[in-house]
Amino acid sequence: MYGECHAHIILDSVNYKNAVSLHQKEIQTSVIYQHFHAYLEKDIRFIRDGGDCYGVSQLAKTIAPSLGIDYRTPVFAIHRAGHYGNIVGKSFQTMKEYTSLVLEVKKQGGDFIKIMTAGIMDFTTDGSITGTDLPIEDVKEMIHIAHEEGFSVMVHTNGASGIRNALLAGVDSIEHGNYIDPEDIALMKETKTVWVPTLAAVYNLIGCKRFDDRILNSIWKTAKENIKMGFDAGVLFALGSDAGAYLVPHGQGLLDELTCFQRIITDETELSSRLKEGEQIIKDKFRKIS
Repeated sequence: MYGECHAHIILDSVNYKNAVSLHQKEIQTSVIYQHFHAYLEKDIRFIRDGGDCYGVSQLAKTIAPSLGIDYRTPVFAIHRAGHYGNIVGKSFQTMKEYTSLVLEVKKQGGDFIKIMTAGIMDFTTDGSITGTDLPIEDVKEMIHIAHEEGFSVMVHTNGASGIRNALLAGVDSIEHGNYIDPEDIALMKETKTVWVPTLAAVYNLIGCKRFDDRILNSIWKTAKENIKMGFDAGVLFALGSDAGAYLVPHGQGLLDELTCFQRIITDETELSSRLKEGEQIIKDKFRKIS
């Protein structure tokens, strides 16, 4: 079975606020076990988390080995103050503060650094990207600092310019990557960066009546075209469903993500080969510094 390369163990796929509130006073280990068992039921034994600001993923890392799960976490994601990212991490205003957060991740036993450089999909209006991208100078410095400390870097980003900035800055994996363009695809192939597109986080919303299906279908259509373009260009992918996000259950989310890929790529043998290669790169690179 494949591994889940983008999850949020703190979330429950039903209600973000309720899921987070459970852990605000005291981390509920029973919830962590419940989510881990959902993976084991699907024979999923590798999980790369996106982090949180409550210490849930950090505690989950201590529980995972007893269940035979290889679990990796950045402890918390890092974002520039005033930009998207409060949902999963801590903010900084200066590069000195950013460096302190990277060192905090190291002290707390994090496996890699996660940074947020762009917003999210606006499902309520037209599918555009919320917020503004971080300047490429900031992204380069953030990735450089993390690499100097021995960490690989996953970048949450969307939109052609945000993706391009991350690729030019030397990121190790692109998370989400909606609205990528051909120039970014070529650069991704050249840099051998792994793309984790989290397709299920969009596809599973279609028909839920929470958002306009016209917008969701438009986003899904563009995503299919871009995944096919990337696949044909030789880009490396890994399966990550954004498990825990709304309507993306732990465990089942990974199977949903695979189904999304199978709806786009008909060559099962080549798809499997490409996904396994991308996942192996993530396993090799996104690990705790010895």
